[in-house]
Amino acid sequence: RPGLLRLGYFGSYARGDAGVGSDLDLVAVVESSALPFERRAAEWDLTRLPVPAEVLVHTAAEWAAMEGRGDRFARVLQTDAVWVFDRRPRGR
Repeated sequence: RPGLLRLGYFGSYARGDAGVGSDLDLVAVVESSALPFERRAAEWDLTRLPVPAEVLVHTAAEWAAMEGRGDRFARVLQTDAVWVFDRRPRGR
């Protein structure tokens, strides 16, 4: 996906306690987006995944601001998320 910097999963699958009916919670960090946060996930076709899934799509600037503010969600993801793709420049 062009502009994708990071992709990870969190929640029950990351903790290892997913069960029947669990959905896959994904988080993506993209370089930029012209769409508001609430509409970005609609651009991601997750229907080919074998389980129900939803994705939260943050821009790099939004992600950096969340980390800088020490948002609870950002702290949780820093420790609990399993990052499966990371294309950030080295040293970040």
